Amino acid sequence: MNTATSAWIELDNVTKRYGPQLVLEAAQLTVERGQMVAVMGRSGSGKSTLLRLIGGLEAADEGVVRVDGIDLTALTETQRARRRRSGLGFVFQSFNLIPTLTVAENVELPLALNDVAEAKVRERSRALLDDLGLRGCADRFPEDISGGEQQRAAIARAVIHEPKLVLADEPTGNLDAETAQHVLELLSRTCRERNATLIVATHSAEVASQAARVLRIRAGRIEEAGP
Repeated sequence: MNTATSAWIELDNVTKRYGPQLVLEAAQLTVERGQMVAVMGRSGSGKSTLLRLIGGLEAADEGVVRVDGIDLTALTETQRARRRRSGLGFVFQSFNLIPTLTVAENVELPLALNDVAEAKVRERSRALLDDLGLRGCADRFPEDISGGEQQRAAIARAVIHEPKLVLADEPTGNLDAETAQHVLELLSRTCRERNATLIVATHSAEVASQAARVLRIRAGRIEEAGP
């Protein structure tokens, strides 16, 4: 059982609303560093909101969100953005690729923002694009590739800078079974090799079965669902 003293991620009495809609209510959660955690729940239950709170993309209305000992609720948006840039990889459900950049430029963006040497940027980018079967898409724009290819590009962008925390929102939703398994292996291997934490929001029982912990969101509360 995780405790507050061993927690790398901690939510303490976190409440989040969108207008009159209560999404999370007095939610409690602790996650140790290096764990793979699956978050399940019906559509609209708060899975994506939970990821965004942990990633510092949104602020809680009440309660405290801590990551690596830092209270995200006490940071300014500029401070949260700085932390995201260096230590967070986020796979958005809608991909969020920049349409005016090529696939390679999208994937390389986190390294460019962190002032990594150009040779290192190209080396990591080529390796990831090859690993995900995207070499032929490198010089194309997002609108010119399939949804599955866009999803794989978004995953490559999320892990290229070797973050300590990867948050993936339905990362296999647009992929065939074989590619989905390959993507999951890439995400889990990347995190395992760097003792990074991976939190995956998913509807897939198969994805959840590969996680060390499975959580379920019901009626605004986060419950342990078992492995």
